[in-house]
Amino acid sequence: MSIPEKIQTWQMVKGPTYDKEARKITAPGELKKTEIPVPELGQGEVLVKVAGCGVCHTDLGYFYDGVPTITKPPLTLGHEISGTVVAAGPGAESWVDKNVIVPAVMPCNSCDICAKGRNNRCLAQKMPGNSLGIYGGFADYIPVPAEDLCVIEDLKGRPLENYAVIADAATTPYQAAIRADVQAGDPVLITGVTGGVGVYMAQVAKTFGAKPIVGMARNEEKLQRALSMGVDYVINSRDKDFKAIQGEFRDIAKQAGVQHNVGWKIFECTGVGPVQDTALGLLGYIGKLMVVGFGMAKNTYMISRLMAFDAELIGTWGCLPKYYPKVLELVQSGQIEIDSLLQTRPMSGIAEAFEEAHGGDITRRIVLTPDF
Repeated sequence: MSIPEKIQTWQMVKGPTYDKEARKITAPGELKKTEIPVPELGQGEVLVKVAGCGVCHTDLGYFYDGVPTITKPPLTLGHEISGTVVAAGPGAESWVDKNVIVPAVMPCNSCDICAKGRNNRCLAQKMPGNSLGIYGGFADYIPVPAEDLCVIEDLKGRPLENYAVIADAATTPYQAAIRADVQAGDPVLITGVTGGVGVYMAQVAKTFGAKPIVGMARNEEKLQRALSMGVDYVINSRDKDFKAIQGEFRDIAKQAGVQHNVGWKIFECTGVGPVQDTALGLLGYIGKLMVVGFGMAKNTYMISRLMAFDAELIGTWGCLPKYYPKVLELVQSGQIEIDSLLQTRPMSGIAEAFEEAHGGDITRRIVLTPDF
C-alpha cells in the first residue's frame, strides 16, 4: 500500500465565538479542509489509514460549547477511529497490514498513574483530536503509538468503518461498569440511555448481569428501542419535574421487586445539568453514581448526603486499552449491537453531520469515512 506525502484532514481552524459581554457563545467553530505533512514515524509508531471516525458528543462540545482542548485550534478532531496500519516506525514493523481500533485514550504506560493501574487517566496520554502531538481521525491517515492498538483479526463480515464506535461509545461504558463494580443482580439506572454512550451503557450493564436496568431519556421512540437493547424499564422524563420522575422510579423499583433507595448504580451519560441534578437526587443508600457524560454545568448538592448514605460519586474517563479486546469480543458475539445504531457518511459532509448530531434529532451515531 502506497504511503501518502500529505495527510488530508478536516481541521477545526478556530473554536466557537464567545461574546464576553453577553457571556455566551454566539457562533460555532469553523472547519476547513487542509493538508499536513506526514510525520516521520518514531520508535513504536505506526501510520493508520482511517476507515471510519465517529462523530462523538465530545467533538461537538469542543466545536459548539467551548469545551477546551489541550491543543488549541487549528487541530483535527475525532477520536473514534478504526483503520488499517500501512506504515511503521522502528520496532513496530509487525503491525503493518493489521486492521485496528485506535483507543480514544492511549497512556504512556510508564508514569505513576499508569503504575497504579489507572492508565486511562494518564496525564501524558495521547487522545486523538485533543492532546499534544497527535492528530484526530477526521482525516485519511493518522500516526499513533502501536502499543495499545486493538487488532481485529477477523472482520466477521462487518465493514471496518463500523468498528470505529468501539473506540469510545462502547468501551467507555465498559470502563464505567468496571469502576462501578457492577455485579450480577445489581439494579442499574442509566440517564441519557438513548444517547451515543447511554445505549451502549445499557448493553454493557446487561452483559455484567445487572437487573433491573432502568433507562431514562426524553425521546419516546429511542426509549422503545432501548427496551430491545438490554433495558428492562424506561422513564420518559420529558416535561416532568423531579418529584414526578422520583415517583415513577419508585413504582418501577416496586414492580421489579427491589428497594428504590438502596444499592442502585446510576450511570449519568448526558452531562446535562438538570439531568445530573436528577441523578444526584435519586442516589440512595450504598449506591454509586458514575459520571460518564461531560458538560459545562455546575451543580448544587449537599455532599453530606454521601456520608449519610454511605454512597459514592465517581468520575470515569475513557477506557483502559486492555479492555478493548473484550469489548470487541462482545460485539462480535452479538452481545453488544453496533450496526443498527450507526450510519456511515462521507467525510466531505462533516459540517452537516456536526450540525445534525448537535441538533439531537438523529437516531443513529454518524461515522464519517474519508473521501478526499
